[in-house]
Amino acid sequence: LGIVLFTALLLLAITFLRRKSPAVLRRIDAFERLNRVVGLAVENGTRLHISLGRGNLFTARGASALAGLAMLRRLAERTSMSDRPPIVTSGDASLSILSQDTLQAGYRAAGAEDQYRASTGRLAGLTPFSYAAGTIPVTRDEMVSANVVIGDFGAEAALLVEAADREDTHLIAASDNLSTQSILYASAQDPLIGEELFASGAYMGAGISHEASLQVQDVLRWLVIVAILGGALLKLVGFNF
Repeated sequence: LGIVLFTALLLLAITFLRRKSPAVLRRIDAFERLNRVVGLAVENGTRLHISLGRGNLFTARGASALAGLAMLRRLAERTSMSDRPPIVTSGDASLSILSQDTLQAGYRAAGAEDQYRASTGRLAGLTPFSYAAGTIPVTRDEMVSANVVIGDFGAEAALLVEAADREDTHLIAASDNLSTQSILYASAQDPLIGEELFASGAYMGAGISHEASLQVQDVLRWLVIVAILGGALLKLVGFNF
């Protein structure tokens, strides 16, 4: 509880400071390409397909789903005037409902709420491979020019990557699952590795709080490093815990 409170206070403090001095983010090629892909999709009249995985929001796996929703809102806002709006697939019922709500919020922020269609947020399947089976036809049949795969995935991610490659569509992918990260690193054009998944909101311009969260991660990371080194040093001098 103390760590949670400390993190929350630190996030609030850094968010307040960020209002006065914008953050300078390091370059990540995947996000650079995603920004170009979004513009090209709108110009060409093609779709984006965002796949949010199967992360249950009531478990630890829900963090990656929330990161995906933050990205989704910005993508929906930026493509709201396209002839073909983005399609979102997910493998969890609550996540599917939230994806529809997030899409609507993005359209509302862009002043184009009348363009929103609930059918663009879809529950593709409730098991890993039924989810893949329900998602692959979207890549194949819906005039998709780019796929954004971000969230909690298992081995079924390999099928999604293969489908994107077969249709020669751009693929940007990230997962919180280590085995899935290895699959994506080997096969996706633009994989996001490790905590880059949770930086998606900041790089897509989702708000100052998302930029501040990156600095909070850095602070917590240094505190963990100091704790490990301090513990090792105390152990070395003979201090017993």
